[in-house]
This record gives sequence, structure tokens and C-alpha cells, in this order.
Amino acid sequence: MSEHPDPPTSREFRFRDIAVPAYGPTLINSLGHGAMMPVLALRARELGASVALAALVVALVSVGMLIGSLPAAAVIARIGERNALLIAGVLDAIAMVAAAVTPTVAWLAVAVVASGMMWTVFLIARQGFMIDAVPFRLRARALSLLGGAHRVGLFGGPLLGAGLITLDGIRAVFILAAALSLAAAGLAFTMPDLGSAQRRADGSSGHAPVLRVLWERRQAMATIGAAIAVLGSSRAIRTALLPLWAEHVGISASATSLIFAIASAVELVLVYPGGWIMDRHGRTVSAVPVAASAALACLVLPLAHGAVSVTLVMILLAAGNGFGSGVIMTMGADTAPVESRAQFLGGMRLCGDIGLASSPLLLSGLAALVPLAGAAVILGAMGIGGTAWVAFWTRRLDRDLGFRRRAA
Repeated sequence: MSEHPDPPTSREFRFRDIAVPAYGPTLINSLGHGAMMPVLALRARELGASVALAALVVALVSVGMLIGSLPAAAVIARIGERNALLIAGVLDAIAMVAAAVTPTVAWLAVAVVASGMMWTVFLIARQGFMIDAVPFRLRARALSLLGGAHRVGLFGGPLLGAGLITLDGIRAVFILAAALSLAAAGLAFTMPDLGSAQRRADGSSGHAPVLRVLWERRQAMATIGAAIAVLGSSRAIRTALLPLWAEHVGISASATSLIFAIASAVELVLVYPGGWIMDRHGRTVSAVPVAASAALACLVLPLAHGAVSVTLVMILLAAGNGFGSGVIMTMGADTAPVESRAQFLGGMRLCGDIGLASSPLLLSGLAALVPLAGAAVILGAMGIGGTAWVAFWTRRLDRDLGFRRRAA
């Protein structure tokens, strides 16, 4: 279990004192990723990719995140969050420029994988900084707002990208993403290196290999890590299943985009309340709605045959996601050891990435065997089991963190 003594100055802690170094880089980098993701398949098609190959190129972002989790943790453990963010920002910018100028789909795929790996470095480093910068009593709110900054970027990025496309084509969006990555790296470099003392202490005895740290913490990985995988899988339902169902029932692409925008607005509204409740009452109250809303949405989706009913299902999913903003990072922070923290967080990031990748893969396999409605119901039934797992282990985590005693 992570130790969580509040620093001596925690009584004077103010969010505005860390707002720029804590949230600014995430917002800026997310704007770049948000602008790039909607046009990535179009860029692949522009280079001659088939529809199936273009879809694979888009999926390679998640592949890059998946394979980058553990190496990113090892790098951050040695050079620290600040230096890792600087290097990741520069390399991501290079990858985005390469994506803009490459003449082949193969090199576009390489650039996309590299970008996914750099994004994982960014996520783990931001989480580590917040653990050091924010007292435990405000941790959930801080990490929820970090998730909210990420969501704002992903929401606003496509708007920036759409304006650029009308001026200078798809490649301009990738140049924008490169510029924003460099800006995020520069801003991150102005933040204090809060973990330097612990990093030097770890280095004096030799930095522990990532796999050894994960083996020593295997109980947390198999319990809280598995719950994090369930939460990641639950969150991926929206982008994996809902667009396919909207098309299945005859909703146009423009209407589907509007439905997603409405859901994103609902999600953003619930970010801070979710973090506040998590800080007051524990992690269960935010984690369970993420899994439960996804399971319920899958079960009722076959009953949705029009734009209004599909929108209501989307709002249900968005409410769960918004209320649980930051809960994955918070649970990882709660269980992270003081020593070898970056390595452990890399393992928890890997769990979340496995969950994110599992929903599209499960949906693809099920859709090949049963109608889409049947696949949704099966995913919903599996989600009920996942919700029970999340509820059991987050209650145990809350007990260990002392939330029951506080409530009493």
C-alpha cells in the first residue's frame, strides 16, 4: 500500500499554485492528439490504404501505448518526470512531422506507434508529478481534474483540426500536433523536479527492474490492477460499440458526432464532483459507476432504435465516465510504493491499456459470431461480473485507506 502522509505545507496547498505545470502540458498535448485522431484514418487513406488497413493504423495508437507502458516506467524511474516529458514531447513532435510528410502507409504506422508510446510516457509522468505535488486528502480531485484536462483537449482538438483542414489539408493537422507537443514539452520543463530526492535514493542502491517490481507487487497487480483493466475496458465501450450501433440503426455520421459531443459535455460537467466525492467517501463510489454504466448501457442498447434513445444510452455511459474521471490514476497512486513508484505505475498503466484494447477485440470477435445486438448483450453480461470485481476490490482499498473510519 502506498504511504500517503500529507507534506508539512499541505494546509496551505492551493490548486492554482500548480495549475500551469500540472494541467497545462496535459491540456496542450491532448489538443494535439485530439486534433490528430479523427483524421488519422483519412491520412492513411490519402496514402493509399484500404479501409481495413486505415482502421489498423488508428488501432496502432493503442498498440504503441500498450507496448510502451513498461519501458516508459523504466525510463521515468531513471531520469524523472520532468526530463521524460521533455524527451517524450520532442520525440512525439518528430513522429507527427513524419506522419505529415511520409509518402507510405508503413512509415505512417511507425510514426503512430511511436506517438502512442510517447503518450504513455506523458501519462505516467503526469501521474507521478501529481502524487508528489498534491496532498493525499486532495489526490482524487487533482487527478480527476487531470483527466478533465485530457478530455477538454480531446474535445477541443478536433475543432482546431477542422479549421486547419479547410485552410491547408489533412497534413496541417499533424504539423499542429507536432507544434503542440513541443509546446507541452517546453511547459513541462518549467515544472519542479519533485521526485529527484527519492530517485537519487533509489539510484544509490540500483534502480529495480520493472518486472521485478511488478512481481514483488503481484497481489496489487492481480487485484487492483485487474479492476483497473475492467475500468479501461468499460471506458472503451463507447468508442468501440456505440458508433457501430448508431450506423446499424441508420443514424447519420453527422448526427453521431453530435451525440458524442453531447455526451462529452455531460462527462466534463461531472469531472470535479466525481473527484470531490472520491476524496470524501473513497474510490468505490466513483469506480463502480464506470463499470456499472458500461454494463447497463450494453444491456439496454439493443432497445435503442432512434437518435433520442441512442443519445440517452450515450449520456448514461458519459455520466459513468465523467463521475469516474481520474479514478484509474487515483487507484494506481493509492497502491504505489514510495520506492520504485514509476515502475509500479507503469504496470498499472499496462493494466489499463490492456483493458482499453480488450473491448474492441472482444467486440470484433463476438460480432463475427453473433448479431451486433447479441454482442452488446454478451458484453453487458460480462460487464456485470466486472462491476462486481471492481466493487469488491475498491471496497477493500477504501478500507485500507481509512475511508470507513473517517465516515464513522
